[in-house]
Amino acid sequence: MSPNGSDRSPRRPMRRKLLQALTAGLVLATATGCTWEDFPRLGMPTPTTEEAPRILSLWQGSWAAALAVGVLVWGLILWSAFFHRRSRTKVEVPPQTRYNMPIEALYTVVPLLIVSVFFYFTARDESELLKLEDKPDVTVNVVGFQWSWCFNYVENVDGSTGDAKKSKELEAIPDRYKNAFPADAGGVYDCGVPGTRNPQNNNPGPTLWLPEGKRVRFVLTSRDVIHSFWVVPFLMKQDVIPGHTNAFEVTPNREGTFLGKCAELCGVDHSRMLFNVKVVSPERYEQHLKDLVKKGQTGYVPAGIAQSGHEKNREANIL
Repeated sequence: MSPNGSDRSPRRPMRRKLLQALTAGLVLATATGCTWEDFPRLGMPTPTTEEAPRILSLWQGSWAAALAVGVLVWGLILWSAFFHRRSRTKVEVPPQTRYNMPIEALYTVVPLLIVSVFFYFTARDESELLKLEDKPDVTVNVVGFQWSWCFNYVENVDGSTGDAKKSKELEAIPDRYKNAFPADAGGVYDCGVPGTRNPQNNNPGPTLWLPEGKRVRFVLTSRDVIHSFWVVPFLMKQDVIPGHTNAFEVTPNREGTFLGKCAELCGVDHSRMLFNVKVVSPERYEQHLKDLVKKGQTGYVPAGIAQSGHEKNREANIL
């Protein structure tokens, strides 16, 4: 009986709260929209490019390593808490351990090893994912601006005359990317505004068309501030920086319409910088380019801010 005359044990409220917390955790873990097939991806969408499984593998490996380290740390904490807690029958202070050099060396070396392993696999995969072919099958100049996107299709399309390598609108793009442009590529373009909608599914934003099974190079330029080009199921994104051109390549391997967005906080209407990516057969892709010609959307829109002096020096060193 407690001092106030109640039979209620002071431990019962704590046990009840613990049970409630465990129940809430179980509900959160099981009452989601994910199926068992989704669980191995650990929150990632189904990959839709040939390169995306490499990113998914790195993500899964990082989680596995983090879980192993977490279990070890939690185990040591619980072990210390339960097996070295103060005894109810003893009141003396237990022996104190100071300056244990083997343990101090261990918790210094082990984190360094963990970080080194993470760094190795990240650097290995990054070098592969950012590798550029000499001649990609398709080149698209993605232009980010407040608050939407433009897509310059650097293609030799019937009905569009010009040369992308000499185009004034594409002057901001470095020569090392222009060298891979097709000869006499007059090109076509498509632009959006925040109110643009995909006519098939009514999703917001302009629609970027890509051919299935073709290696696509994205050349990323900005007209104003830093944006980030992210096609969610590609599992790949890269910053779109004014005065600095980035590029990466993917090979879409699944037809469908996918969501894209800006992943960099770029201002008040950042949340409206959405777009769609429609992956179709190569024949349907070619037809779309011809449809843009019929609409009069030939040539290119301005790619963005000219290269900074620092970027020009970097390009000179690369070339």
